[in-house]
Amino acid sequence: MISTTKKPQARTLFDKVWDAHVVRPETEDTPAILYVDVHLVHEVTSAQAFTEIEQRGLAVRRPDRTFATLDHSTPTSILPPRGANGLFPFADASAAAQISRLEKNCERWGIPLYGFGDDRRGIVHVIGPELGITQPGRTIVCGDSHTSTHGAFGAIAFGIGTSEVGHVLATQCLLQRKPKTLAVEVRRGLRQGSSAKDLALAIVARLGAGGGAGSAIEYRGEAIRALSMEERMTVCNLSIEAGARLGLVAPDETTFAYLEGRAQAPRGDEWERAREHWRTLPSDEGAVFDRTVELDASSIEPMITWGTTPAMAIPIRGEIPEADGDATVHRALDYMGLRAGQTLLDHHIDVVFLGSCTNSRIEDLRSAASLLRGHRIASGVRMLVVPGSFAVKRAAEAEGLDRIFRAAGAEWREPGCSMCIAMNGDQLPRGQYALSTSNRNFEGRQGPGGRTFLASPLTAAAAALTGCITDPRELMS
Repeated sequence: MISTTKKPQARTLFDKVWDAHVVRPETEDTPAILYVDVHLVHEVTSAQAFTEIEQRGLAVRRPDRTFATLDHSTPTSILPPRGANGLFPFADASAAAQISRLEKNCERWGIPLYGFGDDRRGIVHVIGPELGITQPGRTIVCGDSHTSTHGAFGAIAFGIGTSEVGHVLATQCLLQRKPKTLAVEVRRGLRQGSSAKDLALAIVARLGAGGGAGSAIEYRGEAIRALSMEERMTVCNLSIEAGARLGLVAPDETTFAYLEGRAQAPRGDEWERAREHWRTLPSDEGAVFDRTVELDASSIEPMITWGTTPAMAIPIRGEIPEADGDATVHRALDYMGLRAGQTLLDHHIDVVFLGSCTNSRIEDLRSAASLLRGHRIASGVRMLVVPGSFAVKRAAEAEGLDRIFRAAGAEWREPGCSMCIAMNGDQLPRGQYALSTSNRNFEGRQGPGGRTFLASPLTAAAAALTGCITDPRELMS
């Protein structure tokens, strides 16, 4: 007798997580309704959303699924006691108002807030994983472009706009069109001196600023499997810079080891059940992606950006490409004060920024400190080291990393987004050059008229020591 049982269709990791959260399927005329497991909130994109739901007579549907922190507008200099008005001395009145409104909204609606005085506070995309809020198989949204960071755990995680923040607050759901799938297969392993940040910039440069448009990228291959969780977060963080909707990595034993024992991770029997479920999430053998791109990690050198998007990146010893009539390239070169055919080696640097949700975790700080130990940064260079959370700050200080940075002449700051987005007093002066470990080098991103080169923590440390763009491999013992 011939069996008529139909073999289940092979599915991708993205398909599995998406299908498990569809409340109402997508049609030709309407997007799907997607359930949201975790809603992360910070002070910048939330104020209007809370006002909107209040004006419509709505309430926060799941305050227990909503988690808030203060990061974008917070000062990163030593925080003095609050003044008579109950506020810290912020860069401007709007920053103070954003903080105050979020504090009041969280108190009103019973939303957990990691605020001033809370030793769990930090950048939203750093503390989510630290606290075990970020878990495989979850849907996670935040009013922030780099929410894709959380995809490193095998979660569907993406940024949303202010109106969508209000939608999730009121309904715990979103209207979404299902993205296409893009597999980025990375073979072999990274060489010494090259890092996850270099890999991420190489991927974005390969795809281009719009090469992943509307896609869900799954990062795959032996090079990805060899990365730590912090390195995977760096890679997923930059997914949006290739135009992708999100990026994700299948959970594995590295993922489980990172999560086990974290404050909000499952425990006991629940942990065992969760882990068994998470093991079913990786893409099935034979799963079909809409598109596949392959890279060889062993060929990737330290990377540096030359223009005004992260996709404008080259190997650190490479030459800036010709414009070939591209107006965008001409504008970028003009803004940066550079020319086609130029190499960036030895280009002077005014400021080095080590921080942001891309590269402010303990492994990033260790990497930079490994070059700075026992040396002084170049005369005339300012270096800001901004840990991504108070947990990272405590860990770094326990290892003595803060003493290495201070001894080298760098500023050891309080946690926050800092110069990544320049909303809080940490700004690059007009015309100056920064070498930054952050995620965006857009015009004015780090301050009006400021010019930014993006690179890894190791390359940032090398530039701080020499005062110019330097191949970090030259300084490695």
